[in-house]
Amino acid sequence: MELTVRVPGSCGELLQGMKVGNPFLVTCPVGSYTTVRISDALSGIHGLGRKSLMALEKILTSLGKEELPWGLSLESSLPRGKGMASSSADIAATVAAVALAFDYRTYPEEIMRLAASIEPTDGIFYPQVVCINHMNGDWLASYQDLPAFRISIFDTGGVVDTLRYHEQVKDDGGENRSAEALALFEKGWQAQDEALIAEAAVMSALNNQPLLYKAGLEELLAFAREQGALGINIAHSGTVIGVLWPEHFPDASLQLATRAIRHRFPNLVLMMQTRLQSGGVQVAEGKREEFVELFR
Repeated sequence: MELTVRVPGSCGELLQGMKVGNPFLVTCPVGSYTTVRISDALSGIHGLGRKSLMALEKILTSLGKEELPWGLSLESSLPRGKGMASSSADIAATVAAVALAFDYRTYPEEIMRLAASIEPTDGIFYPQVVCINHMNGDWLASYQDLPAFRISIFDTGGVVDTLRYHEQVKDDGGENRSAEALALFEKGWQAQDEALIAEAAVMSALNNQPLLYKAGLEELLAFAREQGALGINIAHSGTVIGVLWPEHFPDASLQLATRAIRHRFPNLVLMMQTRLQSGGVQVAEGKREEFVELFR
């Protein structure tokens, strides 16, 4: 037995809010991963936190198994408490890997139901970019072929307990603005218009300020646009901000613009340069390190 599963994290969300009384978020998957390995060359369970341990127990129960007869290790390049979907990626990678180890091919909806029973969940394990109800796990929409924005991810500092945030946060009456942002996003997606999609993300980020304030967000937005950015997105229940650049923004221009932002806002920490990508679950079997998409 030897298999490896990885699930991407996120740069917050492209959008998050309320529509017709129900919560929603639009995922923002990026190229940083949680990786789970199951092998008979390992012994014991390593690297799982409280939530992924709960997920392990739940998937074993669901499969009618009492224990995992192989070793399991979890490693992640996703920081905790920043709004980069670290817990969701941990849970999804654990569930998918354990199911596959027992020759059961799980589906995104199954992972989502299990994950949402543990905490509000990001849908980064769905293929493409998706809109979900992160509180109850309902899938709402899928968006293929979005522009692969270049994204500079900055951290504003500190950590946010996502579960506590969702328990305490109250709607500020911004549902109409959230619905307007989602409508603009879908218009931009249908037209393949980078500027409209980024503007929808900006609307959602600014709508969220009364709920989880990020100091200097408006100033960063204005300055980033001067450097050629299309807009920003945020972790609505976290600490990171993504600066959204055009898909074909040149490397040299990106480096100069990012350097200018770091100089102008020394309190922000550049975490990574990445791109918007498809979500999903990737699997490599045996000793090979060739990952293939589980949900194709």
